[in-house]
Amino acid sequence: MKHPDQWALFGGKPTFAQPLHVGQLNLPQWDKIETTFRGIFERQWYTNHGPLAREFDIAFARHLGVKHAIAVSNGTVALMVAARALGFEQGEVIVPSFTFPATVQALSWAGLTPVFCDVSAATHTLTAEQARPLITPSTVAIAGVHLWGQPCAPESLAALAEEFGLALLFDAAHAVGCTHHGRPLGQFGDLATFSFHATKVVNAAEGGCIATDDDELAARARTIRSFHPGEHYAAVTARINGKMSEAQAGLALLSLAELESNITANRSRHIIYQQRLGDLPGMRLLTPEAHDTSNHQYVTVVIDSERAGLSRDQLALLLDAENIMCRRYFAPGTHQLPPFRDHPAYRTLSLPVTERLCRDVIVFPNGAPMTEDDVVKICDVVEALLRQAHTLRAKLERTG
Repeated sequence: MKHPDQWALFGGKPTFAQPLHVGQLNLPQWDKIETTFRGIFERQWYTNHGPLAREFDIAFARHLGVKHAIAVSNGTVALMVAARALGFEQGEVIVPSFTFPATVQALSWAGLTPVFCDVSAATHTLTAEQARPLITPSTVAIAGVHLWGQPCAPESLAALAEEFGLALLFDAAHAVGCTHHGRPLGQFGDLATFSFHATKVVNAAEGGCIATDDDELAARARTIRSFHPGEHYAAVTARINGKMSEAQAGLALLSLAELESNITANRSRHIIYQQRLGDLPGMRLLTPEAHDTSNHQYVTVVIDSERAGLSRDQLALLLDAENIMCRRYFAPGTHQLPPFRDHPAYRTLSLPVTERLCRDVIVFPNGAPMTEDDVVKICDVVEALLRQAHTLRAKLERTG
């Protein structure tokens, strides 16, 4: 237990010598990377749908249990290609504001108009009940987000989309290795998109993918992702250079092979967080429902500042100084970011749950190379800070 003046924010020594980030890197062993990259250089086939990129499409489709996986250069491009593949020249798409801005910007890039929807306070995701009142004659699609790897009401949104003849797209960037009632989340919706950013549980340094069981949508997506003349499968109005490189595909294949072991390690660390933080006053840690499985990549906590004694931002300041680099997702909501915040349709938009989550959500570090001892030490720090909350809060308010 440190004295209030001994915390790093006030001049003391940080708990951790090096920063622990939310986005830890799950990297394969160097000898495996070296072997894979030696093969790329021996073949001298670096891009344009090489053998590793094609192998990854097959492997990831098999992992998800879908007919088609179309790998691309990153998760944002996956969203852009998927939105274009739907084939709408214009129209409205119902989408949560509580998401990474790329979710919404990709829809705008495809010529669609986002209609922002509030989310469930319990799951932080879109629900059919919230989406239904926003449907108009101009609505063409619903775009849900499997946030934190939690299922975004896949059955009820599918029923709503079918009722009104709408397309259903899911942003599953957080959801590799996650299931709902035993089904991988890539099996839901007309299309689902994934991210293989360096911080994700499957890591290609950068990378993304589109998953679908629809042959026509897959043909459009494959054509849109590349200008390569040999990759023309369907008539489309626009194409993009979004193909996955051989280097990315090589890393992705190695990482996919280690997915289960990485999830197991994530789960073990997540359980410690749950046991240590779950009962602390003013802290609610999100956990998967009994019928769902998670990759446990995100340790997501909602702070009740009145009960905790510290606001989310005050706790984050104190933890950052201790080299526990928590993230404040997503602040502000996408509807309050450019280019949307200055648009008359969004300027006075009220999304109370989204705005509350933007104020109160904090995500703790998880992933390799963190150890379970690191998690124990993080929890020790959080407990100590909350015990001193009133003193620390007064000190923070005095110093501005």
